[in-house]
Amino acid sequence: MQLQGQILKMISYNDQPIQYYLNLSGDLIHMNELFGKELSIKHIGFQCVNCGEDKPIYRMGFCKNCFFESPYASDTIIRPELSTAHLGIAERDLDVEKEIQLQPHTVYLAYTGEVKVGVTRDTQIPTRWIDQGATFALPIARTENRYEAGMIEVALKDHVPDKTNWKKMLQDDFEDELDLADFQKKIKEYFPADFQKFYSEGEEMWKFDYPYEKPEKISSFTLDKKPEFTGKLIGIKGQYLSFHGGDFMNVRGHEGYVIGLNIK
Repeated sequence: MQLQGQILKMISYNDQPIQYYLNLSGDLIHMNELFGKELSIKHIGFQCVNCGEDKPIYRMGFCKNCFFESPYASDTIIRPELSTAHLGIAERDLDVEKEIQLQPHTVYLAYTGEVKVGVTRDTQIPTRWIDQGATFALPIARTENRYEAGMIEVALKDHVPDKTNWKKMLQDDFEDELDLADFQKKIKEYFPADFQKFYSEGEEMWKFDYPYEKPEKISSFTLDKKPEFTGKLIGIKGQYLSFHGGDFMNVRGHEGYVIGLNIK
C-alpha cells in the first residue's frame, strides 16, 4: 500500500493497549495493525500546518513566518504563565487566546522516566499524557484559566522537572514503589500562597498501557538527516514509532512534513 500526505500528530485512544492512528492529510491509518510490517518513509516536501505552503518547517509544524505570527504558536502555548487573556490583553489575537486560555486547566504530575510537572487544558486529558509517553499521571491542581495553572507550574518546576526526557521515557524503566500521591504531598508546600485554593487532593491516578517493549538500544532519527527510511514497525510509545533494531521516529516532531509511505 502506498500513501502520501502531510504528517500531523498521531491520534490516540486510551485502550488496553492504547490505539494509535497516523493522521496523513486527514487520512487515518491504524498503526497498531501495522506492527510487524515493513514501512518505507520518504520525505518529499513540507506543508505548514498554518498557511499550507511548501516552506521548511521551523517549529511545531509551522514555517518560520507562521511560528512568529500565528496565535497558535505564541509564547503562551509553551509558557502558560505568560497568559494575559484573563486581563483582556492580546498577545497576537485576543479572540483565539481567550478560546485557549480562558477555560479550565489542570496542573499534573506525570512519570515519563522521571517525575515531571505539567499543565494541560482539561479537554486534552488524557491525550496530553499519552502524547508525552507518561506511564502514570495525577492531577494535583484544577484552575479556571491557563495563567493560574502556569503560575503554579512555574513555582513547582524549581523542584520538579517540567520537560520530558525522551530517552528516559523510551527506556520504559519505572519505579515499582513510585507513589505520585505521596510526591504531591511533599511538594504542596511549594504552591504559591495565592494559588493554594486550586490544590486538589485525592484525584484519580491514571495508568497507561502502551503497545511497546523497550529495545536493547534507542536511537532517534529525523527526516532532515535521513530523508528515506525503511524499517519494521514493532511498537509505539508517546508519539514515537519504534522500529526493529532500536530506531525511533518522533511523529509529532515531523508535523508539517509531507511524506510518501509504503507499507509492505
